[in-house]
Amino acid sequence: MILMLLLTQAFLSALSEEPPPPPQHVHVKKWLLTWTPPTAETDLTYTVQSSFHGGKWTDVPICVHMASTSCDVALTAAENEHGCVMLRVQAERRGLKSTPVQACSSQSDSCTPEVSLSARPGFLTIHLSRNHSLAQNHAAHTVYRVHYSREGDTTQLSEDSSSSLTLPQLEPGQRYCAQVEYILHRWSVGPPSCSLCELVPHSGTEVNPGVIVGVCIVLFLLMSGTAYVFIFQQRRIKQWLRPPYAIPEDFYCQRHFPISTYSLTEEHLDVITVVIPVERRE
Repeated sequence: MILMLLLTQAFLSALSEEPPPPPQHVHVKKWLLTWTPPTAETDLTYTVQSSFHGGKWTDVPICVHMASTSCDVALTAAENEHGCVMLRVQAERRGLKSTPVQACSSQSDSCTPEVSLSARPGFLTIHLSRNHSLAQNHAAHTVYRVHYSREGDTTQLSEDSSSSLTLPQLEPGQRYCAQVEYILHRWSVGPPSCSLCELVPHSGTEVNPGVIVGVCIVLFLLMSGTAYVFIFQQRRIKQWLRPPYAIPEDFYCQRHFPISTYSLTEEHLDVITVVIPVERRE
């Protein structure tokens, strides 16, 4: 009787027990996969799974029910013709498995795109390059798949592009995050880039319409007053501009003009000896 009670209690406890939380910060760099334990529990084990070309996920033989938080998957990646493989990790406790978490790569290479973000009011640009080995070998069969969402949202949107992509009509003052992966013949090739986030800025300081109207009225009054003064008050303006100076009445009396010492040069003239009136001559 006691044994049946203990078994029943153990069974009910197992049914009420929740799966462990998923691993955190799952990254791969040079095919060394690392992650962080979700909690401080010591009875967790981890299993790494791989997938080629978006196919079925299978366990990596050397990374099953591990107590450590890292695994070298270089041999698994080498099995693919492109040397790329997608990876994910899940935690396990007493037969209960967590939600698997896909690994990302913060290092760009032939399997993971190089990504950078820039933002302007209402827009976010994901900068990508066509200069990578998959594009060179497979041309238009290779594209980027961009996954993006507002920071904190669980729903992601996706869009395929062959080059840099600009996302329009985004909410200013919000942070948006993006991940990018290579797609070859409509299948994922390798680990996606780790999520990058950027703040979409506001368009600038908003101006009250009343302030704009007030400024326009003031400018109109100033221009009207200036035009009136220059058109109808020209004489008064000239009087204002005339310097305050008058010639003294005794100016010419007091002023000593220099006496000219100029003399004509003497000329040589012919002497007239006889003068005959015109009438007498006739």
